[in-house]
Amino acid sequence: MLGSRWAAPNGGKTPETHILVTHYHWDHIQGIPFFSPLYVENNEFHFYSFRSKFLGRDSLKQVFEAQMALPYFPVDMSAMSASRKFKEVDGGESFTVGENNITTRWLNHPQGCLGFRIETPAGIVAYATDNEPGDAKLDESLRELAAGADIFINDAQFTPEQLETTRKGWGHSSWLEGAKVARQSEAKTLVLFHHDPDSTDRMVDSILRQAREEFDSVYAASEGMVVTLGAPGDRVQAHMPGTRTALRREAQFQAKVCGVTEGGKDFEEETVVRDISLQGALISLKNMPRLQSELQVTMEAPGADGVQSMNLRGYVVRIDAGAEKGHVAVGVVFTD
Repeated sequence: MLGSRWAAPNGGKTPETHILVTHYHWDHIQGIPFFSPLYVENNEFHFYSFRSKFLGRDSLKQVFEAQMALPYFPVDMSAMSASRKFKEVDGGESFTVGENNITTRWLNHPQGCLGFRIETPAGIVAYATDNEPGDAKLDESLRELAAGADIFINDAQFTPEQLETTRKGWGHSSWLEGAKVARQSEAKTLVLFHHDPDSTDRMVDSILRQAREEFDSVYAASEGMVVTLGAPGDRVQAHMPGTRTALRREAQFQAKVCGVTEGGKDFEEETVVRDISLQGALISLKNMPRLQSELQVTMEAPGADGVQSMNLRGYVVRIDAGAEKGHVAVGVVFTD
């Protein structure tokens, strides 16, 4: 998806791109052979990861070459005409990319995994993919990584119950552990990441609802989601294109909507619900709700016995400019 949208700014030369690779498990590297910008001659890429004790020198380069070796892929890495440079880093190291300072920490995951702390002029992002709590030294490394971060992206693959029983030792965390670390490290916003492949959207919505009972500013990562750091002290801004708002039909119903604004204030508004389906709807609002916040929607709809009220609960997954002046178009996915 990212490779398909890749383009040089203003039609000019694409700037150098730096990619931080956390570890070598298949689900974190398998997109590389299909990443089309690597086949464009004018592009330049820098890859960073650790030296694996199983592979030795040039581990990252070896991994990329091996997964594209015959007969696993139609072409090998020589078909990639972009410039590629590989740098090995160890846990605890720091290096700079432009104005950004990057620090690494080891995480608790089979065969090793690095977390990255990226300190930028706009704020701090901590990126901790696969990690399991329970190792005191590595738990402390995770807190150091996330300390005071504006955005803390953390592994939330399993439920707390799974982590204590059937998935213990698998190298992953839960939403509850992420909320604990975010609170302990005084991170400002938690982004739940690395969802279990068996989790449906509604299961992720349920996890998000529980996480927000433990920590105030939480989002669930979604394909196409863009998170923007603002000025110091400002709230993190998040936006999702229309990834979970399809399969709707044009319709209009009068409704009352209750929710929370971006600024954290409760609101209640009479409005019109459009494009409704079993999965969700598009709602025109004067108030700007918080992305991924819960909305209560009470609609009046015609039924066999006349007009009936329907009470629905959903989550905000999209906010766009509205057709009417002073309104926003809010995409909602219903949970019940």
